[in-house]
Amino acid sequence: MVNLGDVFPNFKAQSTIGEIELHSFLGDKWGILFSHPADYTPVCTTELGKVAKLAPEFTKRNFKMLAVSCDNVEDHLGWIKDIQAYNCLEGEFPFPIIADEKRELAVKLGMLDPEEKDAAGMPLTARAVFIIGPDKKLKLSILYPATTGRNFDEVLRVIDSLQLTAEKKVATPADWQAGGNCMVLPSIPSAEAKQMFPDHKVHEVPSGKQYLRTTPCPK
Repeated sequence: MVNLGDVFPNFKAQSTIGEIELHSFLGDKWGILFSHPADYTPVCTTELGKVAKLAPEFTKRNFKMLAVSCDNVEDHLGWIKDIQAYNCLEGEFPFPIIADEKRELAVKLGMLDPEEKDAAGMPLTARAVFIIGPDKKLKLSILYPATTGRNFDEVLRVIDSLQLTAEKKVATPADWQAGGNCMVLPSIPSAEAKQMFPDHKVHEVPSGKQYLRTTPCPK
């Protein structure tokens, strides 16, 4: 299991574009690594198609994309044709899929779902999402059960928050969307907040504590 703030393990693995060393593959970009229980499975086919359609959005945010599934490269290459056909995709598939036949990565990264098993009785790989920063540290992890497909529009929303809050001293409230009002961090004193966020608003609450402060989204 990798904890938030840990350097993400730098593994080598075979993929649909050849051998990949994670840190070298990412370079100085952000990275998203998402896992799948197996090839030729229905939910995974919809997910990979969705991410392929969103590839320009990830690229715009300076991201490299990488999937992992517990089958071999040959199966991955055949499966990609199904993914493209079902999701009406044309051209080159926009990201590699790692082969994890022995489930070594699934075990190493804590991605197994003990409640769901394959035909051989082995635990399926859960639907993990890992966001890795340019510093190679884990910024976000989300773990869905194998039976539940992910919402990658939500993943993009979270990425927008991560990238904003990495640069600006704000936090994002519930259901925040890019460009929406943000929260001034509680650690910033009032006098400093007035200088940093001249248009911020202090919200009065019954406790009398002035901790709820909203500000227009910093540029």
